[in-house]
Amino acid sequence: MRAIEVVRCGTPVAANVQFTEHRAMPVPLPGQVMVRTEASGLNHLDLWVGRGLPGVDTAFPTVSGSDGAGIVHAVGEGVDPRWMGRRVLLNAAVIARDAHVPDRKEAGENIHMIGEHSPGTMAEFFVAPLTNVLDIGEADPLLATAFGLTHLTAWRMLVTRARVEPGQSVLITGIGGGVALAALGIARHLGCTTLVTSRHADKLARAKQLGATHTILDDGTDWSKAVRTATAKRGVDVVIDSIGKSIHSSCIKSLARGGCFVTCGCTSGSDPSTDLARIFWNQLSILGSTMGSMDEFRAVLALFLNGSLKPVIDLVVPPPEGASAFARLESGQQFGKVLVDWR
Repeated sequence: MRAIEVVRCGTPVAANVQFTEHRAMPVPLPGQVMVRTEASGLNHLDLWVGRGLPGVDTAFPTVSGSDGAGIVHAVGEGVDPRWMGRRVLLNAAVIARDAHVPDRKEAGENIHMIGEHSPGTMAEFFVAPLTNVLDIGEADPLLATAFGLTHLTAWRMLVTRARVEPGQSVLITGIGGGVALAALGIARHLGCTTLVTSRHADKLARAKQLGATHTILDDGTDWSKAVRTATAKRGVDVVIDSIGKSIHSSCIKSLARGGCFVTCGCTSGSDPSTDLARIFWNQLSILGSTMGSMDEFRAVLALFLNGSLKPVIDLVVPPPEGASAFARLESGQQFGKVLVDWR
């Protein structure tokens, strides 16, 4: 089958990406479906896979990809054959629960990621447990793929972890990335005041067109004073961040008393200095957030299917141009999702 392979570990990742027409077909195991891919999407996770993830023994060449939509082509043992021919969207986070942790506690999740721990969606066919796909009917597979993992991640950060309420203020760092744009759309849908940061003035202008209330240029210095100015010196209720070390101090300084910092990633580093005195004196909460459950996926996907939320797409390429898709994401210049159209 056709596939976009990362053939070796290294940086830049795009230099190690190749298109092939001769990768072996996957076979659905019991409880799984095999999907003929219509669209697949890149996330920063794809870059981490290409660079090598600590504790993950990746066998190269590998197929990454944790976003995908397509038509069920074959079913494994135990799967109702009536799933054949349906268009489905993947939730790549296969969650196993820890029996020692009460149900509904995110801390009790052991997550296996399709596209990280097993072959992903950057191929003509992919396999997944039936329990990790949802029927999306006649929805556009490109839009659905662009919506998937980023909106699931942002939904858990805002709704499950931070428990945002209408009227609260939400600061979103690094606007232009998929999770940041998803968080902007969800926060606006929930009736929040939104503040966004970026190193690029053009991205801030585009975010303003999407409804961001305030925009803040990240020039490499402490921008928390700009946040305080925009919020009448109060600060924000919630910070949604995936950048990490380079801006952590500004994020913490931007929070109002009782505010909440939620992180789902650390593209600039995982070991920032922090201000414990500010954290305990202002009674701040620091929360981690990873992916999301199928219940959360259904909840946020319903807002896509009814037209309440729409993803932003930056680039769509055909499979032979897969390396250029990786290069676009790796450049940091994208505004929205980078997709591959397999149709």
